[in-house]
Amino acid sequence: MRVLGLDPGLRHTGWGVIDVNGNRLTHIANGAAHAATDLPLAMRLVSLFRQITSVIERFRPDEAAVEETFVNRNPASTLKLGVARGVVLLAPAERGLPVAEYSANLIKKAVVGAGHAEKAQVQILPGCGIGAADAADALAVAICHAHHAATRRQWEAAV
Repeated sequence: MRVLGLDPGLRHTGWGVIDVNGNRLTHIANGAAHAATDLPLAMRLVSLFRQITSVIERFRPDEAAVEETFVNRNPASTLKLGVARGVVLLAPAERGLPVAEYSANLIKKAVVGAGHAEKAQVQILPGCGIGAADAADALAVAICHAHHAATRRQWEAAV
């Protein structure tokens, strides 16, 4: 199974692709979609959508996973992040991919073993050549999905 992990952001949306074969996870690629801050909001969203769609077309994932939005102190920022997150959810769904969502704490727990791990701990993925923090976060989302999807499949097979 090939998994696309996505870390939504209006300026930078991280993406990471891994292959899952049993317990073995293999890094395929990672990067970030960037939207120019001088564009109107609608055009920034179009740019993010097109870039994510391009990643999907290039790497052909079987499933996608997206980090859930956390609510911060600035409602306007939270709303804009939510709009970007909608585009990030739409791009793989529009291509027919199943899309899972995971909280930041669950992602940290899957990668580091502790739900309140420091951000730097999650970004330590050796041998991946990760250039951006957003891409590292997206790979963590993909890893979280790999663990949880495998468990879900085992439960479904048992039932």
